[in-house]
Amino acid sequence: MEGGDHDHAQAPARMSSSSDGSANTSSHQASTINAENVKTNPSPIVAEMPTPKDIDELVVDWDGPDDPAFPKNWTKSRKWRAAITVATFTFISPVTSSIGAPGRIQISEQFHITNSSVVAMTTSVFVLAYAFGPFVLAPLCEIYGRSRVIQGANAFFLAWNIACGFAQNTGQLIGFRFLAGLGGSAPLAIGGGVLSDCFRPEERGRAVSLYSLAPVLGPVLGPVAGAWIVDQSTWRWTFWATSAADAVILAVSFLTFEETYAPVLLSRKARHIVKNWDPEKAHPKVVRTPFRTEHGDLRKMVTTALVRPFQFLRHEPIIQLFGIYMAFLYATTYLILTTLPDIYQRTYHERVGIAGLHYLALGLGMILTAQLTARGLDRFLMYFTKKNGGVMKPEFRLPCSVPGTIALPIGLLIVGWGSQEHAPWIVPDIGLAFVGCGLVSNFICIQSYIVDCYRIYSASALAAVSCLRCLCAFGFPLFAPAMYKALGFGKGDTILAAAAIAIGCPAPWIFWFYGERIRKMSRFSPTLVEIRN
Repeated sequence: MEGGDHDHAQAPARMSSSSDGSANTSSHQASTINAENVKTNPSPIVAEMPTPKDIDELVVDWDGPDDPAFPKNWTKSRKWRAAITVATFTFISPVTSSIGAPGRIQISEQFHITNSSVVAMTTSVFVLAYAFGPFVLAPLCEIYGRSRVIQGANAFFLAWNIACGFAQNTGQLIGFRFLAGLGGSAPLAIGGGVLSDCFRPEERGRAVSLYSLAPVLGPVLGPVAGAWIVDQSTWRWTFWATSAADAVILAVSFLTFEETYAPVLLSRKARHIVKNWDPEKAHPKVVRTPFRTEHGDLRKMVTTALVRPFQFLRHEPIIQLFGIYMAFLYATTYLILTTLPDIYQRTYHERVGIAGLHYLALGLGMILTAQLTARGLDRFLMYFTKKNGGVMKPEFRLPCSVPGTIALPIGLLIVGWGSQEHAPWIVPDIGLAFVGCGLVSNFICIQSYIVDCYRIYSASALAAVSCLRCLCAFGFPLFAPAMYKALGFGKGDTILAAAAIAIGCPAPWIFWFYGERIRKMSRFSPTLVEIRN
């Protein structure tokens, strides 16, 4: 959509007029437009308007900075209803991405699959779709609104996830999984935009923490449930069970999830005003919002929005640098998820259901870290903002990620060498908790940083980052069996730990010292926002 940084409330609605009727006007007449008043007075601003020949355009905006219709002015319960709904969508899709992992042995036997890469692809192809779906869905939400796109995409995901349970061969299962992943990718790209719409920077930390926990906790809890489902029934029920849960979530969202995207809300307000206008009285030739030009071309807007995520990948150093690190983090998550069954079933000779419980160690580290990070994120932001003379910088989100950059390589080393040396099962579990700590703290801080940097375009920015991370999450599990077979768990995880140190440890410090300079190179990141306490 067009316009600059609209993170703050807009000025009251205004009309522009000129004696020659041209679009480029020099005089403006201020007017407050309240859509509710239109019901009782079909033309609430007619008395203030000039003669018809003088009227050029009406710009419909918020009714001042305290307009309750502006999502950042919503009540706390209304904001959190939107945040929880998005987090729930973001949770159920990644659960589905990994819940079938414990059933891979059943799938390979039933469909006579002998290639280990093809077996792994039945799980990871879902994540491959995550790489491509956001490139279409995120731009569409910046045209048609967040709620419509998320709910429509989720319905698409639900239909194909049900179909996965009816797959009769390998090709059908992989194809249905890919299509389900396309629909399931929507909340991962759009959810950050919803939080940017509703929460101001100083109150956004906990909401982003909840939202960021979902895509990494979901894949962890999926195999726990999947292991017991497969143990008690068949792999097909892993898809039908998640479909039943998603159907409930989707039905509830139609009752609770409101539109949050400011350009769409103002467009609805403008249409409401035009619809209720008294045709016998004067009215402007053009009614628009501050986000749209006078001659808005839908085709041009769609094209611009669809191209925007690719522009982020090509031109935005923030997306390129953090995208590489997030790609490594997400790939590590799925690599661990696909190798844990080998560790606990073959090394420790545990049943499928019991082996699946070890995923909880990873989840425990994630949940505890998310709680601590959520508390610290906004506190660090406000502390450094005060020290900086009241000027907020996105870099103030990054200190919380430093412990995570240290915990991740430590955890990888404990998991790898603990299982390699047949240490008691609790040792790899401790390592998994450290890995969960590292993954979540970095995820939360990086996503908060991106949302703060790009705000109104945060959905497109997260779509660009999502592409990189999901391509790696798809590829890593494909070569993992061969790597661990050749090197063993100890050396294999040592390589990952070395990569985590080389990529992750310098990242927060680089952006702490040079982040502002990097943002000045951006085409989309707005100027700094001053927070007055």
